[in-house]
Amino acid sequence: MRTSNHVVGVLNFLTFLLSVPILGGGIWLSSRASSTDCLRFLQWPLIVIGVSIMVVSLAGFAGACYRNTFLMRVYLLVMFVVIGVLIGFIIFAYVVTDKGSGRRVSNRAYLEYYLEDYSGWLEERVASGSYWGKISSCVRDSKVCANMGRTFNGVPETADMFYLRSLSPIQSSCCKPPTECGFIYQNETVWTLGSGLMASNPDCTRWSNGQELLCYSCDSCKAGVLASLKKSWRKVSVINIVVMILLVIVYIIAYAAYRNNRKMDNDEPYGEARMTKAQPSAFHL
Repeated sequence: MRTSNHVVGVLNFLTFLLSVPILGGGIWLSSRASSTDCLRFLQWPLIVIGVSIMVVSLAGFAGACYRNTFLMRVYLLVMFVVIGVLIGFIIFAYVVTDKGSGRRVSNRAYLEYYLEDYSGWLEERVASGSYWGKISSCVRDSKVCANMGRTFNGVPETADMFYLRSLSPIQSSCCKPPTECGFIYQNETVWTLGSGLMASNPDCTRWSNGQELLCYSCDSCKAGVLASLKKSWRKVSVINIVVMILLVIVYIIAYAAYRNNRKMDNDEPYGEARMTKAQPSAFHL
């Protein structure tokens, strides 16, 4: 029994099935991409990932089940590249998310975020005008701010209750003005000017009670996105480490299947040694 071939075939059949909903999601987003920048921003990565997984899975499945040495060689090469890319991404993710964290504010349970606390490659990409328009569109389309409202027995929460909430980085930085601006709470996403002097923070003048504007153009919102990315990328990196270990195991099994294919191509037996003679002896008893 060539178990390695069977295992590789089953695993690649499962990953092929996984690629179908991923590719379907990308195509679905493509059909709706004319509506928002966010959908246009997400559609192509999903399509590329779905097609890549599908093609590699088919190569591995056919190579293992039909004992095609060429396809198995291609599969091993691609798997080697994928493992290398995963290792690179894990290192990259920890390097680019090394800096930055939220700041504590007096009499507030939530943290606040400042763009100057972040630096490096990720900060430059998020803060750049070419990327921020798409990212802010995603934040707005996610309805994070619209879903912040809370009521207790039909009564909206008060300012004191809001100040004790543990907000996500996006909620804290994009859905309300910075605390130092001195705005007065009306509800979660509506704030009015106070009687004191406004802080020198430029985000104070960028804030708008328009529900399509809020603080989406603020530097604090960019910092909140960076904080959210840092948290997400660290979680993804842990998952990638697990996936990488599994891929290494699959790679070893696939290599064993590849060797089995080569042995069959060379007409070599399994499980026992075979001795041959170039010229058999002519002497017989």
